[in-house]
Amino acid sequence: MGAFCVNNEEMAKDDLPMPSSWQDLTKPEYEGKLVMPNPASSGTGYLHVASILQMMGEEEGWAYLDALDKNMDQYIKSGSKPCNAASAGENTIGISFALRAIKNIDEGYPITMVIPSEGAGHELEANALMKTSQNKEDARKFLDWTVSKNAEAEYNKWKSIVTMQGRDMPEKFTSAGLPDDISTVLFEVDYGWAAENRDRIIAEWQKRYEN
Repeated sequence: MGAFCVNNEEMAKDDLPMPSSWQDLTKPEYEGKLVMPNPASSGTGYLHVASILQMMGEEEGWAYLDALDKNMDQYIKSGSKPCNAASAGENTIGISFALRAIKNIDEGYPITMVIPSEGAGHELEANALMKTSQNKEDARKFLDWTVSKNAEAEYNKWKSIVTMQGRDMPEKFTSAGLPDDISTVLFEVDYGWAAENRDRIIAEWQKRYEN
């Protein structure tokens, strides 16, 4: 799931207000303060762009991304690097993902994790047995483990979104700012639409913002 990593020291130095939403990031006081992953090379970058276009509609969404671009210092290839750059004070705000923000906060970096009030974009990770697999028996053993209670317990330690019932959110997640019920802060992403329109959206994004 997407999140902003905001460097508290850089914010205080420039006397900036803490953002709470995507709309906040277009304010003129954040000019040159933002860093974001390129959606052509980063799944995290694409989930941000796809969720914005879905939540705002394409016409308004592209207009929003035009405004966001005016405050952008740079687009980079990795989904985690914007958070790392903000954590190190290289940028003030890194548009990244929640797990990286939680990890960096846990390691003592001076950042605040912000989940945009419009809702966080997100993606699914899945396991499957490929038809062309040369090791089907071993693959089935692994897949059986991935849906076991033991595997769920491990996922719960490291993943912000886990499709399991009766989950207790780890303390380091809640102390970083995640709610116990993660569904309350997620935007309802249409994964099919995001997949079907990926090539078209990335081509349009590159035409507008890669220079």
